Amino acid sequence: MLSKQDEQVVYEALLTSPGMSDTVKIDLRVPRRNVLLLGKLIERGIAVQGEKDEGGVLGTLDVTTASELRGIAMDMLDKGGLAAMNDKLNSLYGR
Repeated sequence: MLSKQDEQVVYEALLTSPGMSDTVKIDLRVPRRNVLLLGKLIERGIAVQGEKDEGGVLGTLDVTTASELRGIAMDMLDKGGLAAMNDKLNSLYGR
C-alpha cells in the first residue's frame, strides 16, 4: 500500500502526463438529482483542498484547477436549472 505522499506523487505524475491538458467534449444525459449531487461533490472536494492530511488526487489540487472545477460545477447547475436551488441550499448551511 502506498503512503499518502507516494500516492500524491503518482497522481501528480498522471495529471501532468502528455495529453492531460487537452480539452474534451462530454455530452451527458443525467437526471437533475445527479447534477445537484455532482455539483455538491465538487464543492466538498474543493473544500477539503486545504486540509494537510488530504492525500490522493485531491491533495494535488491547485488554485487554478479548483477554480476551473468550480466553474464546471456552476455551469452544470445552470444548465440543469439548479443554480438558484444550489444557492438557497448553500445559504441554509451558511456557506
